[in-house]
Amino acid sequence: MRIISFLATLPILWAVIFPQTSLAAGPALTTNETQTKFKIQDNSQVIEEILDGNHIPYNYPGYKPVKNPKLKKIVINASAYTASADECGKSDGITASGTKVQENKTLACPPQYKFGTLVQIDGYGTYICEDRGGAIKGNRFDIYMRTKNQAFTFGRQHLLATIIQ
Repeated sequence: MRIISFLATLPILWAVIFPQTSLAAGPALTTNETQTKFKIQDNSQVIEEILDGNHIPYNYPGYKPVKNPKLKKIVINASAYTASADECGKSDGITASGTKVQENKTLACPPQYKFGTLVQIDGYGTYICEDRGGAIKGNRFDIYMRTKNQAFTFGRQHLLATIIQ
């Protein structure tokens, strides 16, 4: 009887003394290997997904994405401006928020938008509200451009924008 109880405790004793070798005997998972496999049954359709740690399945039947309440799409009346003295009253390129103007970044926004608000303008990229202007009210926005030629070429356009707060 003592031999049987000794043989039963031998694997436990081995795991306590040599934990690395007892764990190495089983399959090891790394972050790049498959961790979970699951199935969702819906009528006759079976969907299989394999989770790899980064992938999250969003393709099951009836899935509807939740809209981010902090994203707001609007149509803006966009024009362009430069940092020249005849447009801004000064030519140092310092915005109302205190930052230096930068092409493809600086945007003059109406007062209802705080400085630092991100505005993604379809077809043009993401800009940061860093400036104000006397005529910038309602849905009017001014995009900073380096040269007057660029600003005149841009003109005034109605563009779709997403306000990211």
